[in-house]
Amino acid sequence: MAIDDLPDEHEQGERVRTWLRENGLGILAGIVVAFGLVGGWRWWQGNQHAQRVEAGMTYQRMVADLASGDLADAQRQVGALQGGSYGVLAALELARAQVQAGERDAAIQTLQGADASDLALEPIRRQRLGQLLIDAARAEEAVALLRDASDATSLETLGDAHAALDQTAEAREAYARALAQTDVASPGRGLIEIKLAAAGGEPTPNEAS
Repeated sequence: MAIDDLPDEHEQGERVRTWLRENGLGILAGIVVAFGLVGGWRWWQGNQHAQRVEAGMTYQRMVADLASGDLADAQRQVGALQGGSYGVLAALELARAQVQAGERDAAIQTLQGADASDLALEPIRRQRLGQLLIDAARAEEAVALLRDASDATSLETLGDAHAALDQTAEAREAYARALAQTDVASPGRGLIEIKLAAAGGEPTPNEAS
């Protein structure tokens, strides 16, 4: 291309203005969307932080209620948390206090109503609920609750539920699985071995302490 063929500044300006007329709205929309996404993300982060702070404060109020023996207000605080890790922790604490106060059925309801989506705390919730169901002569419900358990403590409780129903073979299997997952140095290992023996089983060479 010859130098004379190159567009002069006026022509270049016209081309730029034409291009902006054709594409300017799209660019502007993209900028607006980008800023909107950034703003939305920051709002979401701020909102999540505020919710965590509020949940922490509610949990502390619940702990204070338990310390003072006000189970009714503690229960209201648990209801206000409505799920999340703080909600599960609060439900576990409230249920323990209810059991100590002789309110087993209330403790069962508390644990049944707790959020089951927290993967870290769900095994603890289910295991404690299973124990209470067995104590309430509702072992069938405990078996259904813990049927797919995989951690040692829950498997031991599953064995207890089967034993309460005189389901010896199932109890033996659950205890054996629990023992296989329990460290040799664990303080609770001896009790599992006793339960396994009572169900007609014995540790395998790899499980024996």
